[in-house]
Amino acid sequence: METLVSTSKVMPVTGTLLIDRQKIIELVDQLRLEIPQEVKAAEEVLSQKDQIMNSAMLEARRAKSKAEEEFRERFSQNELHRKAEEALRDAEQRAARIIEQAETQAKLRHTEADAYALSSLRSLERELNSINGSVRKGIDMLAGNALVNSANSPSGMPGFGNAQSED
Repeated sequence: METLVSTSKVMPVTGTLLIDRQKIIELVDQLRLEIPQEVKAAEEVLSQKDQIMNSAMLEARRAKSKAEEEFRERFSQNELHRKAEEALRDAEQRAARIIEQAETQAKLRHTEADAYALSSLRSLERELNSINGSVRKGIDMLAGNALVNSANSPSGMPGFGNAQSED
């Protein structure tokens, strides 16, 4: 868009730009294609959150299962029983820490994805507002020229009786 603006013709006196409509439409279409890709990237981050959660849950279940097996094997002997309970508590604490870390990471990634999407949308909004302003200036300028031409024309009709051409 910057290249289009910098290479567009400038109208004398007003400084208004004449922008190629087809080129600006192509750029807007490109923006429309880019935004869904950015949203997909955010969805991938969220997908990774689910994978981390699933992995943490699986590891927690394995740790708990292992601790329970150890508990059953050593149940018959008192000291071994105490050690198994300790191992089970440790495994449950480890599983809780892993789950907590996974949830924290998932929340962080979700927040980052939201921030990135918001930033992208705000940037797009600024660009569209800028384009809209340029288009509005062009419309206003052309409408003003049409009024001036019709007022200067002897027949009162725009374009009639004006022998000069604009290059």
